[in-house]
Amino acid sequence: MQHETLKLKKVNKMYDVLIIGAGVIGASIARELSKYQLKVIVLEKENDVCEGTSCANSAIIHSGYDPVPGTLKAKLNVLGNQMYDQICEDLDVSFIRNGSITLATNEEEVKTLIELYERSKLNGVPTILIEQEDLSKYDKNITKKAIKGLLAPTAGIINPFELTVGFMENAMDNGVELSLKNKVINIQKENDYYIVTGEKGTYKTKYVINAAGIYSDVVSEMVNDKYFKLTSRKGEYYVLDHYDESYLKHTLFNVPSSKGKGVLVAPTTHYNYIVGPSSEEIESKDDLSTNKDILEMVRQKAYNLVDFVDYSKLIRQFSGIRSISSNNDFIIEETINGFINVCGIQSPGLSAAPAIAEMVADFIPNKKRNINFNPKRRPLYRLNKMSSTQKNDLIKSNPQFGKMICSCEKVTEGEIVDIIHRNCGATTVKGVKKRIRPGFGKCQGGFCEVNVVKILARELNKSLLDIEYGRRNSYIIKESLNEVSND
Repeated sequence: MQHETLKLKKVNKMYDVLIIGAGVIGASIARELSKYQLKVIVLEKENDVCEGTSCANSAIIHSGYDPVPGTLKAKLNVLGNQMYDQICEDLDVSFIRNGSITLATNEEEVKTLIELYERSKLNGVPTILIEQEDLSKYDKNITKKAIKGLLAPTAGIINPFELTVGFMENAMDNGVELSLKNKVINIQKENDYYIVTGEKGTYKTKYVINAAGIYSDVVSEMVNDKYFKLTSRKGEYYVLDHYDESYLKHTLFNVPSSKGKGVLVAPTTHYNYIVGPSSEEIESKDDLSTNKDILEMVRQKAYNLVDFVDYSKLIRQFSGIRSISSNNDFIIEETINGFINVCGIQSPGLSAAPAIAEMVADFIPNKKRNINFNPKRRPLYRLNKMSSTQKNDLIKSNPQFGKMICSCEKVTEGEIVDIIHRNCGATTVKGVKKRIRPGFGKCQGGFCEVNVVKILARELNKSLLDIEYGRRNSYIIKESLNEVSND
């Protein structure tokens, strides 16, 4: 049996706005525009939303003390940070304001820390300088090498997968269209509109929003807009299994450098711990490999934050790529009439996403409010957070909620079926993993993945051979059982 092939379909609808890219930036813009009476479509080259930078980052909502005052990074980071409590309540996204502490281990770093403290005042971000003798009062496992700290109480941790999916699902609930597996091939300006050619057809649109992440320079060149240059920077991480929740409360940072905010040690919203990232400029936009020497460097830098990390609980290593603009700031501009670049969105892009979306929406004139806009997405079923009575009632109504699929993360069949059939529903193993977490635990899918594949095939009415792990052509089962037995 052959895997499904892409069928080209000619599309000639006129859209008000076409968004290229369905990462957290594209998804947040889509939701923001759904607040208005606009015909909006999002084109994404991969099988799912949140497959690029948004899928591989530190999962931090930064306070905003660090960016240079007066930059878009500074302005939008601070504004975005303030929006997350309401957004995460509306979209049922895991978010905790745990605060961050940046640690100095020598006098030179102390000077930088004091500069950051003064910068925080200019950016309007509350911070507190902590003396060495008081650091352990905030987190008992802070390294004894630290001589001063800078506390940012408004910083937080978030689930970036839930966030991106939540943005897009709510956008679709409010009328936005999403077209996956639809890489943009060409863009032409025609009078007062654009003709955008994708793998699945041709689209007419008054406005194009370029939110293609590390490929946004490639998209921009399609309209001969070459005024900016992007470089790719890779960061590598460790992920540790659940352990003592008292290990760390705050996100701990090294003093930042010109290459970024440096290595952090942080809890996640689901009580894992993350260590990283490195910072390495690379040539390839697709190089997601990890390197033992670089990871060893990450490991050693973590000891400038904590005296002990239990690496015996290591369950995963991963890397992510950020796009760095030549001016080291966000690029959010309508450089050609109707063509809006949203590029170079490195850290703190995740933190700034909803504020970026509002800024981009302001480029679209004469918008009328969508009076039917509903900001709330239907909450996910989360049996691991329900009372016994709630669980029993749900299982009585649908026995699928009584069948455990992932023992590590306590995910049932009913939860998986639900996230497959929502707007912006999962169609891949990784898509299920991002939405409801089977495969994120200690065994990394070793026991549950086969059942997730079977559920996807059944619910999508596909052959097992046509189920992909994550990105396009990542097929898991290469041949039928009959074919195997005949070898």
